[in-house]
Amino acid sequence: MKFLLITLVGVHLLSLNSGKAIYKKDTLQRTFQEIKEEISHYGDVAKAIIDLAVYGKAQNRSYERLALLVDTVGPRLSGSKSLEKAIQIMCQNLMEDGLENVHLEPVKIPHWERGEESAVMLEPRMHKMAILGLGSSIGTPPEGITAEVLVVNSFDELQRRAPEARGKIVVYNQPYINYSRTVEYRARGAVEAAKVGALASLIRSVASFSIYSPHTGIQEYQDGVPKIPTACITVEDAEMMSRMVSRGTRIVIQLKMGAKNYADADSFNTVAEIIGSKYPEQVVLVSGHLDSWDVGQGAMDDGGGAFISWEALSLIRDLGLRPKRTLRLVLWTAEEQGGVGAFQYYQSHKANISNYSLVMESDEGTFLPSGLRFTGSEKARAIMKEVMSLLQPINVTRVFSAGEGTDINFWIQAGVPGAPSGNRALDSLVCRPTLQLLSQTGQGLKILFKGNEVHSLYFLPVC
Repeated sequence: MKFLLITLVGVHLLSLNSGKAIYKKDTLQRTFQEIKEEISHYGDVAKAIIDLAVYGKAQNRSYERLALLVDTVGPRLSGSKSLEKAIQIMCQNLMEDGLENVHLEPVKIPHWERGEESAVMLEPRMHKMAILGLGSSIGTPPEGITAEVLVVNSFDELQRRAPEARGKIVVYNQPYINYSRTVEYRARGAVEAAKVGALASLIRSVASFSIYSPHTGIQEYQDGVPKIPTACITVEDAEMMSRMVSRGTRIVIQLKMGAKNYADADSFNTVAEIIGSKYPEQVVLVSGHLDSWDVGQGAMDDGGGAFISWEALSLIRDLGLRPKRTLRLVLWTAEEQGGVGAFQYYQSHKANISNYSLVMESDEGTFLPSGLRFTGSEKARAIMKEVMSLLQPINVTRVFSAGEGTDINFWIQAGVPGAPSGNRALDSLVCRPTLQLLSQTGQGLKILFKGNEVHSLYFLPVC
């Protein structure tokens, strides 16, 4: 997580609206100067939160909570028993934490299983390749698919060489530009290859560096286009095959994938609150997702974000604070399949959209913060800048644009201000996987530390 997330819940938030009139007219009456003056009173609160998070009893709590869950449950793939076990554990944990209105909201989610998978280069030499099938991919026949390889560097090159692709396995060796642009090959690679008659597609992992490590993620089929098996391979193998074909070498691969898609499964979004004292019907939503892929423990994506969001409410409760507006924690399910749980939540709650003051999501890693990414009006941005000034002691005061996130975009597109954590645009910053303390949060700050170094935080003025 690279950027500070701010939630301004202690003042009227009409001016945070991103353009659509979804608040009552009487909230327009407050002047910016009045709001600014109110924000200025939160300095002592912010200091109290920092002290509690860094030096107090909550110092290592989020890390310990997260470590217990991932060590106990492990991977939490959509549709799996492990995910449902994690949801039940979290529901119980939130009740025991003393939060209010803890409950589960049912949703239907995809159920895909990887099965056994392998890719072996047969020509020009024997070489067993590391692969990871992409989410929702179909499997191969039991005997696999054995075919010659066509290596391309882009979708444009694939179109130019379309006649060569029929009956082959397309290998994408796309250069890494940034995550948002390069991930298109993972999402669309199978569809574009199938359109030109390929039997399968293999995508170079979407990463700026590699230690022979393929990655996984969701991919999307398209109606009217044949479904073909698709998986990621390592950067090293993609580069090697590119070098081989540049010399005129013929490559043949045998691909076997046991992936299967099942009927949608029953699951839940997990919800807890601290009820607002003055405007209980108005909601500031903080969130992260509980599901993960099946090839890791999901500690970074998105255990950290989920537990940071929980900690936000925990520290507010610890300090005996009561926000004006309701703080609602939602732990989403099936985010990795395209925000499935979040979309169903939106469909169920959008009738009350005028009551949502701000939506927040923590789900882009745990990186060095430098400010807040925010989507809202210019008036909203001015308010956010005032709030950010309270964070001067830890030098995280900038306000960036393009606040968005898979699980909150539905609300942002409808006009609710949004502030997600992280920003993959700063791809030169790499993940620090050795975090010692995952986060501390409260009525002023939600902070992520490694030792004494701040990595991420939220600001939550609420009284």
